Amino acid sequence: MLGHRTLNVDDYLGILKRRGWMIAVPAIFLALVGFALTFLVSPQYVSQTLILVEQQKVPDDYVRPVVVEDITARLASMKEQILSRSRLEPIIERFNLYGTKKMSMDDRIDEVRKNIDIKPIHSEMARTGGLPGFFISYKDPDPHTAQQVCGEIASLFVTANLNARAQSVEGTTEFLKGQLADAKRALDEQDAKLAAFQSKYMGRLPGEETPNMNMLTSLNTQLDATTQALSRMEQDKSYTESMMAQQQSFSQSTDHGASAPGARQVELQNLLNEESDLTRRYTDDYPDVVAVRRRIKELRAKIAAEPPAAPSTPAISASTTPNRNDSPALQQLRAQLRSLDQGIQAKRHEQALLSSQIRMYQDRISASPMVLEEYKNITRDYQTAQGFYDDLLKKMNQSKMATDLERRQQGEQFSVMDQPNLPDSPMFPRRGVFVGAGFMAGLFLGTMLVAWREYRDTVMRSERDVWAFTKLPTLGVISFTLNDPDAPPSGGRRWGLGRRKSELQAGKPLVNTGG
Repeated sequence: MLGHRTLNVDDYLGILKRRGWMIAVPAIFLALVGFALTFLVSPQYVSQTLILVEQQKVPDDYVRPVVVEDITARLASMKEQILSRSRLEPIIERFNLYGTKKMSMDDRIDEVRKNIDIKPIHSEMARTGGLPGFFISYKDPDPHTAQQVCGEIASLFVTANLNARAQSVEGTTEFLKGQLADAKRALDEQDAKLAAFQSKYMGRLPGEETPNMNMLTSLNTQLDATTQALSRMEQDKSYTESMMAQQQSFSQSTDHGASAPGARQVELQNLLNEESDLTRRYTDDYPDVVAVRRRIKELRAKIAAEPPAAPSTPAISASTTPNRNDSPALQQLRAQLRSLDQGIQAKRHEQALLSSQIRMYQDRISASPMVLEEYKNITRDYQTAQGFYDDLLKKMNQSKMATDLERRQQGEQFSVMDQPNLPDSPMFPRRGVFVGAGFMAGLFLGTMLVAWREYRDTVMRSERDVWAFTKLPTLGVISFTLNDPDAPPSGGRRWGLGRRKSELQAGKPLVNTGG
């Protein structure tokens, strides 16, 4: 009857009082069943170890690590390698894992994979790109086997990390060696091209324009000086030839008047020798040079003003070939003429050489723009090859240091912080969990049974039940005792409309509810 109206606290207490045994019995029974199951299920022991990721012992500023892959990605890759058939099958055969069961090797490998758990440690370091470490656990029915297998797996991870890093740095070093050799060959080719270019265009290379211009100016100045000196020497030669002609005209005379020109010629020759000596040591503006030249000019004017003597003998050749009949003055003039001829020849040769050098430097200056463009192309390729080679050489040296660091085990490595523990209690089954689960299942089952029984019960036990069933007010309440032979067999209280009229006549209390 309670299923047809809203229940209050008294109703629930009444139900618990009447049917509490229906809830307690299943709860206790199923709790005992759960406790018994813990003895029937095969226990599972879990051994666990902690592996820390130790960072490189040498600062990165000194030795830059070659392996820069994220440790999380490397851990996932190593996990797949270690859980492979080639790695797990020797462990299964060594410890005879699942050997008592009739299972194929593939099934045994699958079971071992399921029992291996790798759990990274999540921390602030992991969120910033690093990984402080990770846990490795293995589950097995035997605690000693679980401990040994867990240790083997941890050893595989440590060894795999060392081998992977060593292979990575060695592979990087070998790759850089090949690249460095290719870069060196390319650099040598560019170096040979640059050397050939510099040899071909020596003197016309960029940066030599200013020296070329200075040299051209200097050569032009020397050419002008040489031309002027050549002009003077030619004048001196013409004058010396005229003096020889005069001297030859007086070669037969012995009087005093005829010997005067020879004295002047000697004086003139001495001044010319003095001028030649001074010009070799000083410039044209030197006072002594200017004075000597002035005296030479005056002496020449005096000689030119003297009247020429009448020829009394056949003319003597003005050749420079010495003659034993020549006077000393004439011989001196012949020697001076020979010296002037040699000087004129030398000056002309020097003039030709200077003109050739001037043309060469003019060609260099005019070819500079073309040479500069070609030089830029060659140097650009050379600088590119040189920069690439230097960069590879720097990386090669860093890779060698990183390789040596890994060989000394000074780089990043895995370290077993806690050795695999020997479990003293099984991880599964846990008796408290089984008993608690059975008890809760029994409570749920008993509650559902009580609810079903109450829903099916149509007995009216209070005025609220009467109202919920008939929608009529109650006229009176009739009480009864357990000793009444007419009491209902259930032993409980019953309410009704107009029940047991004899009880009303017997003076039992009648409650008028206003109807």
